[in-house]
Amino acid sequence: MNALTTWFQRRQLGSLLLLALLLFVVFPLGLDTFRLNLVGKYLTYAFVAIGLVMLWGHAGILSLGQGVFFGLGGYMMAMFLKLEASDPISTKIQSTPGIPDFMDWNQLTALPWWWTPFKSLPFALAAVVIVPMLLAFIISYAMFKRRVGGVYFAIITQAVALVLTVLIIGQQGYTGGVNGITDLKTLLGWDIRTDGAKLILYYVSAALLIACVLLCRWIQSSKLGTLLLAMRDKEDRVRFSGYDVAMFKVFAFCLAAGISAIGGALFTLQVGFMSPSFVGIVPSIEMVIFAAVGGRMSLVGAIYGALIVNFGKTYFSESAPDLWLFLMAALFIGVTMAFPDGLAGLWEQKIKPWWARRQADRKLQAERVKAAHAAYPEVLPPSQPGTGLPHGMSGQQA
Repeated sequence: MNALTTWFQRRQLGSLLLLALLLFVVFPLGLDTFRLNLVGKYLTYAFVAIGLVMLWGHAGILSLGQGVFFGLGGYMMAMFLKLEASDPISTKIQSTPGIPDFMDWNQLTALPWWWTPFKSLPFALAAVVIVPMLLAFIISYAMFKRRVGGVYFAIITQAVALVLTVLIIGQQGYTGGVNGITDLKTLLGWDIRTDGAKLILYYVSAALLIACVLLCRWIQSSKLGTLLLAMRDKEDRVRFSGYDVAMFKVFAFCLAAGISAIGGALFTLQVGFMSPSFVGIVPSIEMVIFAAVGGRMSLVGAIYGALIVNFGKTYFSESAPDLWLFLMAALFIGVTMAFPDGLAGLWEQKIKPWWARRQADRKLQAERVKAAHAAYPEVLPPSQPGTGLPHGMSGQQA
């Protein structure tokens, strides 16, 4: 047992094990289907948060446009689901049966060629990751090869989010416009709107989130992770050592984009639609707040940040609909001012040292009592088994 505990501590898996227990046991047993579905939606945002930990916290690159990749992943999945829901029988009342309803409303008479491959689920699943990562590669390669970074790169990512939002809204006949792609019902004939389906999708989201955390932990512990940290702290030194800093930045940006896109696809499956409201500047900034509140250096902390912030949005909007925006702003400002390193920083800097001191004090007290008992066995009563303290004496009394 001690060996297993030491193994978990050495690999810092205790916090991940606690998170898995919370996601797979506590939430399913303690929440009804509606609330559990809400938590599942929050977990899809957590994918973006852990991507930002790798990009912002570990590589030192702040992106204010991660909603682009979250939305693209969601749209790739929504295109497959919409085509499945638009079979000729279900759309027989349209002018052109067999195409999505918003295309028919916009007087399209045939399915666009670039929609056709999304009739295949394997193609759609591959596109969920490949398309956002390809866009991320194009943006980051063009910027980082020219040594554009810092606040300028953050502004460019915001511009990309704005451009993509305008493009999606403007091409209503191909993307559904401002309403997005809605009325998504089945996945290969499986009704994703039922309570049982929502429960399964929740577990899938939680399992994939844990898998992404393990992948990021593995990258952090590798030589690549060490170089990303070195690049964040001393970029010029890494460059002068002969490494191509630009390509390391490209890798970090593409990794964050791919992880965010997985969250977007799972969001579409759980909620049943995808719209440009999840692609723009405002949701992208909210996603940065998730990582900031949880701790931009902690993968597990970022997940808690996403859960807490989104729970706060739900709770405040239900309990104080006229004030919830102000309450959320107060939460963001208060947490970032009081805990600059997020909740994970509070745990590492305050709670863990306090707990370690408390355990050390108790151990020292027990050793003192044990030594006194050995020196004067005829004076002190026998010690309590496993504590080193006399019967009837507490640690405080010792």
